[in-house]
Amino acid sequence: MARYIGYRIFYALVLLVLVSMVSFLVIELPPGDYLSTVIAKLEQTGTALSDEQIAAMTQQYGLDLPIHMKYLKWISGFFVGNFGYSFEWGRPVASLIAEPMVLTLFIAIIIVFFTYLISIPIGIYSATHQYSIGDNVVTVFGFLGLATPNFLVAVVILFFGLRWFNVDLSGLFSSEYLAAPWSFGRFIDMMMHLPVQVLVVSTALSASLIRVMRASLLDELQKQYVVTARAKGVDETALLFKYPVRLALNPIISEFAMILPATISAATITAVVLGFPTAGPMLLRSLISQDIYLSASILMMMTFLVVIGSSLADFLLVTVDPRIRLDKSADRG
Repeated sequence: MARYIGYRIFYALVLLVLVSMVSFLVIELPPGDYLSTVIAKLEQTGTALSDEQIAAMTQQYGLDLPIHMKYLKWISGFFVGNFGYSFEWGRPVASLIAEPMVLTLFIAIIIVFFTYLISIPIGIYSATHQYSIGDNVVTVFGFLGLATPNFLVAVVILFFGLRWFNVDLSGLFSSEYLAAPWSFGRFIDMMMHLPVQVLVVSTALSASLIRVMRASLLDELQKQYVVTARAKGVDETALLFKYPVRLALNPIISEFAMILPATISAATITAVVLGFPTAGPMLLRSLISQDIYLSASILMMMTFLVVIGSSLADFLLVTVDPRIRLDKSADRG
């Protein structure tokens, strides 16, 4: 186990370094930089900058450095918690992304929990009632969930909320809590706004997991040990949950490695539509303004969450199915 954990840590570090290099390069590839955006905005207001002013601002933002020096300057700060300085916000990136990343992770955990909470029971019902009316209804809604983009569902919910109930469902906080410090009241207000985001994002994710759970359980129910247990008179409910359901969970748990990044990416698009102050809208804004240190740092944090989700899925598989070993040396021992 210790060897495996060490391997995963090494793998995570290599992956994060590669992602940091690629993301930084991709962000730098488009022509122009943050200063070009600033100059363009000033020119729209009729303000012109002299060459001396442009040169001074270029040096101030560190944009006169070659790309490899910018990268080394940025990545070296990660070891001391310094993620660089946001040009647009005029603040250190670390303090700027702290709250949005915590909110993003918190919402992602709730969405994943809710997705599994509804997917597993529905998948079990669908498999044990194959080709019934309920199974067909689940199948139809599953395909609709897979085919409908999350942002479209968000737009439809916002439209009907305003049209039918005269309620604005956008935003994560009410107006009185928007700029207020964290308190129990602000937390409750946030939880009252979360169901829309959870419902929108979990629709497609649940549809996919239900199909996986159904197919996996149907395969287990047709195996010889289930047939033999039924012939011996084992209670159907006890048999179902003691062996087939437990083994059918393996593909579902394996999906966790993909569900967490899918949740973060889907929540990013939905958060832009719903106007949530999470990392997604901030990432989009930083990419548009070419705020390289801010956008690259957010991408790094999201990649880190993906790596954590992948590792957690492996450990959960071992917990559910003891036949799986993380370390080959365990089998030889």
